[in-house]
Amino acid sequence: MKKAFKKIFLYSLIFIPMLSYGAGKERDENLILPDISLIDIPTSGIVDYYGFCFKSRFYSSGGVLTWLNFGVMDRLNLGASFMVDNLVGSGTPVKMVHPEIQVKFRFYDGGIYLPSLAIGYDGQGYYYDRDIKKYMEKEKGLYLVSSKEVLTPGLVAHGGLNVPDFDNSYLFGFIGLNYNIEEKVNLMAEYDNFFHSDDPERFNIGARFYITPTFTLDASIREIGRSEKFSNGWPRKSERILQMTYNTSF
Repeated sequence: MKKAFKKIFLYSLIFIPMLSYGAGKERDENLILPDISLIDIPTSGIVDYYGFCFKSRFYSSGGVLTWLNFGVMDRLNLGASFMVDNLVGSGTPVKMVHPEIQVKFRFYDGGIYLPSLAIGYDGQGYYYDRDIKKYMEKEKGLYLVSSKEVLTPGLVAHGGLNVPDFDNSYLFGFIGLNYNIEEKVNLMAEYDNFFHSDDPERFNIGARFYITPTFTLDASIREIGRSEKFSNGWPRKSERILQMTYNTSF
């Protein structure tokens, strides 16, 4: 059963992009879509109406995290994500974490002086502990995010606030920058999860390579400089990740 699941999942990584390429031919082939997220933080960018985004992240110990995102209405995106531990490599057991949902509504497109604004919900966290049934790195939860090009063409700043846990209503913050170089490479940096020392902040950097207008490849480093433990005793240290994203429209 595990081998069959692995094959189905890996085949999907091959065939979904092929179907996406065919479905997206009516679009301008030179159009680069706006980033809907950087590494961990969201932006105010959204998938177009009738758009579809498929994203897979390869993380520590052979895990794979996959997102599906749809432009169901003008300005409104709905999506889901799921992660599978130990899918790649020889680690055992291979286990899927329960799926999470994402919603984003861009309610203001911005102007000359004001940034674009979006509100959303993201239930996807990182490092899931099955014994206590919680993520060691909290999900974004309910968030408000703004994005605006600053200083020079191609340099975009993002910032926002989020409440991951409605039980204690802690307010967290995040900021990020990305710099698009001739629509070939996008350099990214973000400072995430700040305001509360009991759940330490993260500094992440990465680069996004535009292989085609519909396919990007990210190489990133999360939690730079970290060398400590989570509250459950798991090691917390820098992590290298690879991520693939496919965008298309129906």
